[in-house]
Amino acid sequence: MPATLTELVDLLTLDVLDDRLFRGNQPKDSVLPRVFGGQVAAQALMAAQLTVPDERRVHSLHSYFILGGDPTIPILYDVEDVRDGGSFTTRRVAARQHGSIIFYMTASFQRVEDGYSHQDPMPDVLSPEECRTFPEIVTAINGDGAEWWTREWASADIRFVPGDDPTTQRVWFRLNGKIEDDRRLRNTMLTYFSDLTLLGPTLHPHGLIVSSPTIQVASLDHSIWFHRSAPSDQWFLYDQHSPSASAARGLSIARVFAETGDLVASIAQEGLIRPIKPS
Repeated sequence: MPATLTELVDLLTLDVLDDRLFRGNQPKDSVLPRVFGGQVAAQALMAAQLTVPDERRVHSLHSYFILGGDPTIPILYDVEDVRDGGSFTTRRVAARQHGSIIFYMTASFQRVEDGYSHQDPMPDVLSPEECRTFPEIVTAINGDGAEWWTREWASADIRFVPGDDPTTQRVWFRLNGKIEDDRRLRNTMLTYFSDLTLLGPTLHPHGLIVSSPTIQVASLDHSIWFHRSAPSDQWFLYDQHSPSASAARGLSIARVFAETGDLVASIAQEGLIRPIKPS
């Protein structure tokens, strides 16, 4: 994955091939066996946003991961105009590789309106400076993993908040650098990182982590509701909880708070957490 923020911005900048047809490129020198799900979702959202007037803001997306992506070739994004209404605009995006659809997204956009407002308060947690970084945690588990993490994910600073409830996981994250103050880019950045740690709470109650060799993990579906816009040059708290795991699937629901306390987004994901049976 991108080792720098500049590389990540380049990854989320799509090539325009035709009307409603875009190409997303792959990161260089990644060792991942399949395309990171957050990359596909973020590129698909960017494709949808590029077909919608700027005064319409994305307020939700709902997506399905259908096939694992091939990291050696680009991804084509075909955007369908589902509806352009007086207040709402709907787009459907199909991501394709090798002639097959690997991912579907439906995204809804709304013109800016005034209305009622309330939100959950941000949890009272340790500050980012008081929390261990992800490389520190990886080193404690596997000394060789920290180098891999730095190579693949160094575009963000990610820190885990300690807690006693294994079904709840809280993570601080911020970009390692500054990006253009562009709302569309901020949305895609949030979408990209939203897929990174979300399956963790589905596994921790069972004494497992995503890299455990005894399980097969994969994102199955992913939804985001965008509530409020926030500048990207700050810490964000990713508050995640798993209410259920069953039938080799785990569900996580989450909230993203800006450092100021504003509730930026709500997220839900179901993932495959299949025990690997000895052959």
